[in-house]
Amino acid sequence: MPKVKVPRKSTAIDMTAMCDVAFLLLTFFILTATARAPEPLPVDTPASTVKVKLPELNIATVIVGQEKVFFGVKGQQVRELMLEKMAKHYNLQFTPEEKKRFSLIEDFGVPVSRLKQLIALNGNQRNQPGAQSGIPTDSLDNQLHEWILQARYATKELDHVDLRISIKGDAQENYPMIKKVIDILQKQKINKFSLVTSLRAEEK
Repeated sequence: MPKVKVPRKSTAIDMTAMCDVAFLLLTFFILTATARAPEPLPVDTPASTVKVKLPELNIATVIVGQEKVFFGVKGQQVRELMLEKMAKHYNLQFTPEEKKRFSLIEDFGVPVSRLKQLIALNGNQRNQPGAQSGIPTDSLDNQLHEWILQARYATKELDHVDLRISIKGDAQENYPMIKKVIDILQKQKINKFSLVTSLRAEEK
């Protein structure tokens, strides 16, 4: 008796569900990703094999490059309270709108006397080369010392924790400038801080 031949049909896979999942994942990653804020002073950090990640909150960063010093603190509320304390120390007045705009600036580097002009600029203008001359660190006008001190007070008052400090220096920066920043930290009895580096492959 002859065998019954079953007609062969081409297989078809419905990709609708997979496309839906792919678009859902893509939308999720886009919505949850955080854009990297442009830096007013790009620095080429030295390389190391350390993989310790800096915390997202309660940390301040001192950026050193081209013989200029910039300062930044994580957290909008901390930045706003820090500005209020600096205004009181230097006898300055800032409007609520200026305080709000300053709280959105992650890193800055101008003397206190030019802070209002910096706040009035938009993001692109602030990050133009030469727009910020750096925070004074001279012994007679050590404004970086005050920024760090008031940032520590603001963090302690708001979050009840000690502010962590990190130094992000350019690999080509002269050592005396880095040492000046370290001396400022040590005058406030800050002997533990982080050095920001780029990850490199481990040497075999």
